[in-house]
Amino acid sequence: MTEAGSSGSPTPGRLEGKRAAMVVCWFLGLGSLVSWNSMLTIGDYYYALFPHYHPSRVLTLVYQPFAVGTVATLAYNEARIDTRKRNLAGYTLFFLSTLALLLLDLGTSGKGGLGNYIGICILVAAFGVADAHVQGGMVGDLSLMCPEFIQSFLAGLAASGALTSALRLMTKAAFENSNNGLRKGVILFLAISIFFEFLCILLYAFIFPKLPIVKHYRAKAASEGSKTVSADLAAAGIQTEANETVRKFLLIYMSKFLMNCSFDTLRQLLPSMQVDDDKYPERLSTKQLLFQNFDYALDLYLIYVLTLSIFPGFLYENTGHHKLGSWYAVVLIAMYNAWDLVSRYIPLMECLKLKSRKGLMLATLSRFFLIPCFYFTAKYGDQGWMIFLTSFLGLTNGYLTVCVLTAAPKGYKGPEQNALGNLLVVFLLGGIFSGVALDWLWLIGNRKF
Repeated sequence: MTEAGSSGSPTPGRLEGKRAAMVVCWFLGLGSLVSWNSMLTIGDYYYALFPHYHPSRVLTLVYQPFAVGTVATLAYNEARIDTRKRNLAGYTLFFLSTLALLLLDLGTSGKGGLGNYIGICILVAAFGVADAHVQGGMVGDLSLMCPEFIQSFLAGLAASGALTSALRLMTKAAFENSNNGLRKGVILFLAISIFFEFLCILLYAFIFPKLPIVKHYRAKAASEGSKTVSADLAAAGIQTEANETVRKFLLIYMSKFLMNCSFDTLRQLLPSMQVDDDKYPERLSTKQLLFQNFDYALDLYLIYVLTLSIFPGFLYENTGHHKLGSWYAVVLIAMYNAWDLVSRYIPLMECLKLKSRKGLMLATLSRFFLIPCFYFTAKYGDQGWMIFLTSFLGLTNGYLTVCVLTAAPKGYKGPEQNALGNLLVVFLLGGIFSGVALDWLWLIGNRKF
């Protein structure tokens, strides 16, 4: 059932593929970070193999420059990049890199050493490139659709962390007393990640572009001048005007020989094939979009600067020793991921969604009070207080991320929403990179450094 939209084009009914699209977006979000979150969650395994190399900090620091550099390049050229090829390339790279990580562990029989560590770092760099392709591409693509799709995608991102943490707790309990149990859990982790990455390739290539509501939003974006959705529309069986022009030309050119028509006739038909570029309103430039949404971009940057300056490096190395023993860091990571996931559903209730731009900035800045809280809790507090603070860190991280990314694209045309989505992801990943670098400051005065 459809109804007429404000622009005259049919708008899909509320249930026409919307729920299916939200489910697919959730799995696509899950696949965007499940491999990387697996790396973070099995940090205790890498600390056992490489005790003197600070794995959680170094691997994150290797990951981020490749992610930030790639996403910045892609965002600068987003108007000329095929979104379908970009996202499929990202998911495929995730799949191949995770498979290579599993084969590396199997081939070396889980041994440490500098050579193996460098190999892991190279694969982590590939994760960063894949993340830049997928996160920027998907957020940009979903920004020109309804906000529920972005929310589902972001919830999937958080779900990858919650899922890997839950599996880590179960595998740690199941294999803790068995021979080589830590490694068995890691192999299971990587195998599950490989499965989800392959599933995302299939979902994005064959299911998502054919959903009616997705076709509607992409066709609407194409009608507003977007060139990034043409391959997705073609995969769904919808021809854009540019493709239709080529088809017309080929048909007429062939008919010239088949019907022996004159060139004058062909010349008269050519004007009808011209695409009138002037009919598309000029879109705002990337610089204009940045100036208009600088507060949103700064929000995302600051949110992730704070989060990644604490998670995961500080939680693994600077929280001391407590009654939970080797379980302590695993429990902290699990609590962060669980509350990060829960908080991303809170904005679905309009009464609890923070929409004020000033309110978002104030909430983002107030999170920096968590730094002294974590410092004094790690030095003097009990493990219960640390678990509470870590849960609150995850709660505010997920909630504010969804509020910003669902509010920013409103009021813009399809091409502008895609560009803005890419731009915001640049600041998000830039914040992660900065936070990872600042995380090393916790080691000042630490003899282990």
